[in-house]
Amino acid sequence: MKLGVNIDHIATLREARGTLYPDPVVGALLCEYAGCSSIVAHLREDRRHIKERDILFVKKAIKVPFNMEMSINKDIVDFALKIKPEQSTLVPERRQELTTEGGIDVVSKNNYKRVEKAVKVLQQEGIAVSLFIDPNKKQIEKAKKIGADLIEFNTGKYSEAKSASEIKRELLKVKQAAKFAKDLGFFVAAGHGLDYENVKAIVKIKEIEELNIGHSIICRSVFVGMVAAVEEMLELIS
Repeated sequence: MKLGVNIDHIATLREARGTLYPDPVVGALLCEYAGCSSIVAHLREDRRHIKERDILFVKKAIKVPFNMEMSINKDIVDFALKIKPEQSTLVPERRQELTTEGGIDVVSKNNYKRVEKAVKVLQQEGIAVSLFIDPNKKQIEKAKKIGADLIEFNTGKYSEAKSASEIKRELLKVKQAAKFAKDLGFFVAAGHGLDYENVKAIVKIKEIEELNIGHSIICRSVFVGMVAAVEEMLELIS
């Protein structure tokens, strides 16, 4: 199973005091050194953490693939077309949210057309496109119709579940969605809210081939260092 490390919250620490450090580029290189399969960063419309400068320098510095999380805002899409990440993961975005709160909706007719347009434009420039969607059969079918190269399931509800019954229910949704998506020919990834405990059940879903994890790894790195934090997660998912 592959691991993509999201470096957004290295930039969050930097922005908390408006300093030049910690530098997400250094963090990305340490993650690469530790053995991750890709680096992930989300250039949000409000630039609350990752900035264009970060994206540009990370893309130049690393040798593993770069996965740019992004909305379908025209300015963001245009920037992606300029830097050409190996992969773009399309996510929903609201300015007032603390973090991404759900998968991108491709069932809605109006939203479907906007997402489809962004997918085609990015693919024409050789960028593989993933859709970050909820583990829902209708969303998967629409993602297939749009022509997405990959899909990533939002594990947010599973990660936030409290009771044993709720955890079991949300885990089952991810399992069933992963099997359905795999049967349709998708490369299946998952992420959002995964940590060093709840990831253990997700790893057992054989259809999931990649996990994208950020916040918990960055938090762990405060105590053990970035390399050790990534290595610990790699050991859990291997």
